[in-house]
Amino acid sequence: RMKWVDLELPGCKLIEPQVFDDARGSFFENWNSGRYAAAGIDAHFVQSNVSVSLRGTMRGLHYQWPQPQGKLVEVLEGEAYDVAVDIRRGSPTFGRWEAVMLSGENRRQLWIPPGFAHGFVVLSERAIFHYLCTEPYRREFDAALRWNDARLAIDWPLSAPLLSEKDAGAPFLDDIPPEKLPEYRP
Repeated sequence: RMKWVDLELPGCKLIEPQVFDDARGSFFENWNSGRYAAAGIDAHFVQSNVSVSLRGTMRGLHYQWPQPQGKLVEVLEGEAYDVAVDIRRGSPTFGRWEAVMLSGENRRQLWIPPGFAHGFVVLSERAIFHYLCTEPYRREFDAALRWNDARLAIDWPLSAPLLSEKDAGAPFLDDIPPEKLPEYRP
């Protein structure tokens, strides 16, 4: 049976699917709207993305504002350290983060509700990362938060990741005007 784990950040969930293995390979369900809704993830996905990244690549910490995206993320091949950060102004967990290991082997998924920043770093030779999004990507709403912000103190497993220019120059959380951050809605 699928296992649903509520994480410390409200709304974030770790999902461990039931996997059927045999001599031919394996099968598992990675999305079922009714089953996920019953577990508290009542999402309508409008976009599916795949990224292929090499060891040491970090993508994030990304978010979209004013059209925040919920994301259901998983690693299809390889291994990544995946992080969600609560950036909802007024949230009791504002600035706190949660990290999980996602891999093609453990087949875990992470649900990141709208209003959180998201990022990951690849720990294997390469990783194929898949994510479903509740809102389409909009370049004009694309935003990022500095991966090594001391205020967040994220315990990344490496100190010198491969970064895009955008991610290397992303602002620190305290430098982002409050009106440019999602609002907490209990």
